Amino acid sequence: MEPAKANPPPSLFACPDGGRLAYRHRTGDGPTLVFLPGYMSDMEGGKAVALDAWAAGSGRAMLRFDYGGNGASEGRFEDGTLATWRDDALQLIDALVHGPVVLVGSSMGGWLALLIALARPDKVVGLVGIAAAPDFTEWGFTDADKALLATEGRIVEPTPYGDQPYVTTLAFWQSGQALRLLSGEIAISCPVRLLQGQEDRDVPWQTALRIAQRLRSSDVQTLLVKDGDHRLSRDADIALLIRTVASLLDSF
Repeated sequence: MEPAKANPPPSLFACPDGGRLAYRHRTGDGPTLVFLPGYMSDMEGGKAVALDAWAAGSGRAMLRFDYGGNGASEGRFEDGTLATWRDDALQLIDALVHGPVVLVGSSMGGWLALLIALARPDKVVGLVGIAAAPDFTEWGFTDADKALLATEGRIVEPTPYGDQPYVTTLAFWQSGQALRLLSGEIAISCPVRLLQGQEDRDVPWQTALRIAQRLRSSDVQTLLVKDGDHRLSRDADIALLIRTVASLLDSF
């Protein structure tokens, strides 16, 4: 039996500010899939890896990466904000992808996907949100949380999703508040698919309906998974994600 091949190290993209972002770029038929991880997640998460494996088997182009201060990218996590991570994604998309893209964003990555689609309307031709969480700095924080951020500059709390505690900085919260989307029309006209678990303890499932209502696009589908949690990472959930992405790509 042959030993399993070790995963090669990611490529590194040199940013103008001197930092380097880790990425994995697979060439293939377009549009290029671009995966946007959630908060304190990275490109080696289960959904990203499963989608990349499907892309490899289907001959599809795909880009996945780590925001600055996350995963294999350089920098300090606590220096990152929603705006800096959006800009990290834009730098990589602009430099590495020639042609249209379909964004796939998980949780905070879904918020970033919406922001990126607004910033690059001529490049983004489709979007898939997985428990997309726009404006979570508004609806996801209590008054006590906001008071703690104001006095301490950060919140540290345990998380069921990893070994390290969640750290939220005042700078991240302020950045999120400046980039809220749900108070008016979201001027995105491309096809959008929103996958949302109704047992999600982090993102209220009604958030997907709010996003759908605010989007300018008329080609919006919201898929509610009755027993789905926030991660939507079970085999059946990932199969649904792949079917959704494949169907969207086949329409181009």
